[in-house]
Amino acid sequence: MASREFTRGRRLVARLPFGADLLDAVGAVADEHGVLVGEVRAIGALQHARLAFYDQESHTYGEWDLDRPLELVTLMGNVSRRGGETAVHLHATLADHDGACIGGHVAPGCVVFACELFLQELTGGEPLERAFDDETGLPLWRNV
Repeated sequence: MASREFTRGRRLVARLPFGADLLDAVGAVADEHGVLVGEVRAIGALQHARLAFYDQESHTYGEWDLDRPLELVTLMGNVSRRGGETAVHLHATLADHDGACIGGHVAPGCVVFACELFLQELTGGEPLERAFDDETGLPLWRNV
């Protein structure tokens, strides 16, 4: 198992804009503050969601839309680098008006209603870089 140690840097909070794409908005906060590696947490609500599930056999994502208002019960993930650009990787648990929950990998197309973001910067050494992993077919951290 490969691992690295980081030090906690700045702790940033942001209110994401109404109507923004969730992934883009988190990336914009990271870019605005120069965060190269970080831990993401948030709560709020989405107007529309698009989630995904990775099929380990076919090495492809299946995506589905949830075209209704949803509570963002839990959002967690990370910020790192991929090809020199900001890479935001998020997973979410969402709840509907009856409290039924669904979760998955956050795909482009999650539209923010209200979202309060917490971004914990991690510092110390070379930023984590994502690269294609032959074994899983995923862009995983290569320099851990």
